[in-house]
Amino acid sequence: MIHFVGAGSGAPDLITVRGQKYIQQADVIIYAGSLVNPMILEEKKPECMVFDSAKMTLEETLAVMYETEEKGQMCVRLHTGDPCLYGAIREQMDELDKREIAYDYTPGVSSFCGAASVLNLEYTLPDVSQSVIITRMAGRTPVPEKESIEAFASHHATMVIFLSTGMLEELSSRLIKGGYEPGTPAAIVYKATWPDEKRILCTVDTLAKAAEENQITKTALIIVGDVVAGAKYSRSKLYDPGFTTEFRKGTDD
Repeated sequence: MIHFVGAGSGAPDLITVRGQKYIQQADVIIYAGSLVNPMILEEKKPECMVFDSAKMTLEETLAVMYETEEKGQMCVRLHTGDPCLYGAIREQMDELDKREIAYDYTPGVSSFCGAASVLNLEYTLPDVSQSVIITRMAGRTPVPEKESIEAFASHHATMVIFLSTGMLEELSSRLIKGGYEPGTPAAIVYKATWPDEKRILCTVDTLAKAAEENQITKTALIIVGDVVAGAKYSRSKLYDPGFTTEFRKGTDD
């Protein structure tokens, strides 16, 4: 059995209980060594074999999975955050399907959730933003033209931008071109929930300067939108005494 497991955003105690259980039981662990906190591996069995996928190709990773399956062992494929976001898990699952190898998927705490916790942030404030756009800049991995930064910026929703820390001058320009005001609140969160995390508050037009001043070149999320600065918002209807719900009669009725 192959278990795809999200390791969480960084802190070892943010892995799920189920994910921790699989780590403890695994005969083989293939983990993203460049991003996953190695402290998570302290839960493994002494005899467990560990492979660092940062140094492996897809084919080499699959070869380890196939060998583990042939031996009747349990394999954990440990990804950073939640692997449904930029985790490249579909291509692995498709190859396992071809060989009729069973697998499952345990979600993890994504870094965009970890970043919100670092900032004590709510992404969806009533009358400010009710949508979160998760995207990235095009690099060596292209982004479909219809998903351009400019197109998403035109919505003025909350944006969380992955894998783009090395392109902040261009990112700022494209966010402004898409419709954000230069002074729109923004944040850079480096290694959210890790011991050496950093959080920098800035604006859309000062993203590159803020990153340079704090020597941040990678492993950071960019958050853009009025929610970052705690914009004036409306009170939640759910907990308003005048609002009737399935469980409570409101005073307005």
